[in-house]
Amino acid sequence: MSETVAAKLVQILVEAGVRRIYGIVGDSLNAITEEIRRNGSIEWVHCRHEEAAAFAAGAEAQLTGRLAVCAGSCGPGNLHLINGLYDCHRTGVPVLAIAAHIPTAEIGTGYFQETHPERLFLECSHYCEVVASPGQMPRTAQIAIQHAVAMGGVATLILSGDVALETVPASTFSHPPANARPCVRPSDEDLTRLAALLHESKRVTLLCGAGCAGAHEQLLALAEALKSPIVHSLRGKEHVEHDNPYDVGMTGLIGFASGYQAMMACDALLMVGTDFPYVQFYPSKARIAQIDIRPERLGRRCKLELGLAGDIRTTLDALLPLLEPRSDQTHLDEARDHYGRTRRDLDSHVKGTHGHTPIHPEFLTSRISEIAAPDAIFTVDVGETVVWAARYLRMRRDQRLLGSFVHGSMANALPQAIGAQATYPDRQVISLSGDGGFAMLMGDFLTLVQQRLPVKVVIYNNGTLGFVEIEQKVAGLLDFGTDLVNPNFAKVAEAVGVLGFRVEDPADLNQALTAAFTHRGPALIDVVTNRHELPLPPKTTLQQASGFTLYSLKAVLSGRGRELVELVESNLR
Repeated sequence: MSETVAAKLVQILVEAGVRRIYGIVGDSLNAITEEIRRNGSIEWVHCRHEEAAAFAAGAEAQLTGRLAVCAGSCGPGNLHLINGLYDCHRTGVPVLAIAAHIPTAEIGTGYFQETHPERLFLECSHYCEVVASPGQMPRTAQIAIQHAVAMGGVATLILSGDVALETVPASTFSHPPANARPCVRPSDEDLTRLAALLHESKRVTLLCGAGCAGAHEQLLALAEALKSPIVHSLRGKEHVEHDNPYDVGMTGLIGFASGYQAMMACDALLMVGTDFPYVQFYPSKARIAQIDIRPERLGRRCKLELGLAGDIRTTLDALLPLLEPRSDQTHLDEARDHYGRTRRDLDSHVKGTHGHTPIHPEFLTSRISEIAAPDAIFTVDVGETVVWAARYLRMRRDQRLLGSFVHGSMANALPQAIGAQATYPDRQVISLSGDGGFAMLMGDFLTLVQQRLPVKVVIYNNGTLGFVEIEQKVAGLLDFGTDLVNPNFAKVAEAVGVLGFRVEDPADLNQALTAAFTHRGPALIDVVTNRHELPLPPKTTLQQASGFTLYSLKAVLSGRGRELVELVESNLR
């Protein structure tokens, strides 16, 4: 029986285990969306912006490890996918993008909505090909899926609406995509060299990232054998932090002083499943070794003595028998003591008493962490919200933390929450949204209602693009262009049929969060937070201090002295 290209594509996706496609319908996609409707095995998740669709697909892929799919109609429709796809690709999650195209006879004529998607998607795809004839199907779809899954990232399939309606030749062979990734480990020789390097070193610190997913037990065994403190990256937080007596916090621009110090004090640093990008936070005198599944990442951030390619769980299972457990834990004890002091200092900012307004974002985040379900999925907007999440969310074993941690895009939290909730309808999904990020893709707040997704949206409403404002001040500049004139977001929520709370007094916070988190449908909590909190990095440079001093002088001379006083007072309270 003959079938159309669209029907065959949908069938291939079903065989690959795809359960939903995120996107917006359009005439160039009609053949595909009609087959999705007729097939009935795949859910169409109707988003309000294709960028949100790509973020949502990326969240599903990150949570499940399986292929997720998004789609956009020709021209502007598939162009809108690009920012979300960049995030998926840089995060390394398997996503197939279906980019519809104008009629084939019109390509190259300057036709309505014409673009060149085969060029536009190249940089954010492992595989990007045009289906120019029915005979290319289903092989191109199978190859695209295998690129996305095996290489970890985006594959883009470009398909004109007229080609989608044509019939697949009977002679075209078809088989289910090879939908698996291999286990990889270094050679015995390289493992022996790594074991020798670790034995020769007296103060070993482990820097651990997202590649440690699924290797928690092995990681703790490694830390115990080496008596090593564990420093985690932001992407490693969800996989490393929980139930971990060796963890001493993060390092980097939004990290902890203890994490930074544990790296500076070591004589050997072992990077485990991380491509930590901030070169100024690496120790200058320590020997450094790195284990990563992607060989091209080895040594691109710092000078390595040894680089090993392998997935972390398999590699550590092979490494551990080669290590002789050590008894001296001086380095570990010093790092733990430092972490204890750092943690107490951070927790001293968790303050919230009746009438003390605006609300400290540290207090808000701490309350969210305590009230959230044991298996909650958190999505976090880029900006100051990431800082508070990194420092005050205490991750538990079954909780997850998603964000645009590599691409660094605003407005990621809400659409990622859509993908997370669509994938796990019975789990609690909490979007920690900045007011700027939420407003940027606020149209997809309507998707929660239309798709009946019980996402809980917490808005950190401080009336500014806070991280940008801080960057300007640290550079010695007066903040400019950062003010946000916001509505009462709770009333906006109520207007579209979502339960909304506005919280201005910290005494009302617990009740509002509890009511929202236990509500069966979507809910929004608009929390007025302190604009003048300073999320200081663990390492403050002389240049940063000088820049902030210059800002202070400019603020006084420009008549903004009251604002400066408020900033100082808010950080002394």
